[in-house]
Amino acid sequence: ELVQRMQSQPRSGLREQVVDAMTTNETLWFRDTYPFEVLKSRVLPELIKAYPGQRLRIWSAACSSGQEPYSLSMSIDEFERSNPGQLKAGIQIVATDLSPSMLANCKSGEYDSLAMGRGLSQERLQRFFDPKGPGRWQVKAPIKNRVEFRPLNLLDSYAALGKFDIVFCRNVLIYFSAEVKKDILTRIHATLKPGGYLFLGASEALNGLPDKYQMVQCSPGIIYKAK
Repeated sequence: ELVQRMQSQPRSGLREQVVDAMTTNETLWFRDTYPFEVLKSRVLPELIKAYPGQRLRIWSAACSSGQEPYSLSMSIDEFERSNPGQLKAGIQIVATDLSPSMLANCKSGEYDSLAMGRGLSQERLQRFFDPKGPGRWQVKAPIKNRVEFRPLNLLDSYAALGKFDIVFCRNVLIYFSAEVKKDILTRIHATLKPGGYLFLGASEALNGLPDKYQMVQCSPGIIYKAK
């Protein structure tokens, strides 16, 4: 009955409600820490050298409530402070998610005290957020403006996204079958520039596809370089 209603009333908003109810929105700031440190210490310097003067692009896939792309934007700000002038062309972050309500929340850049207490240091809170009333904060404009949010189902085409230097697809592939996971990773590879990097979740591994990705040990953590 629910499926029939969704098919017969495509504009009723029911589909969006079902999507929101079924998707997992568990996330936190700077999750696992090491991906963001590796980004600043290794990946950005390497890509800046490989593509001098070019704007770099990062895709945050399945961005949930926005902590990952905003953590990336904060990391870029920290890199620029430590390496002035190296990112002359800037960086664009494209963040996608399946859930319309999550994307709306992401775009507002506002978070409550519960969300703010999960992985965010006091120093970063003071530097990157403005108070918005009792128990609420908003991401500051320079951090917020670097991120573009778009709706996307990972099972759909990625063609409209363009090419990326870095893809964060963390803690989402565990919800797919091995066959679907392989398909997603193959299509993510097609979005990466040669030598671009893929970041997976700490509990996820890229089994197979040796013709497309090279495993890079970072101590701690593992990332994958597109061949």
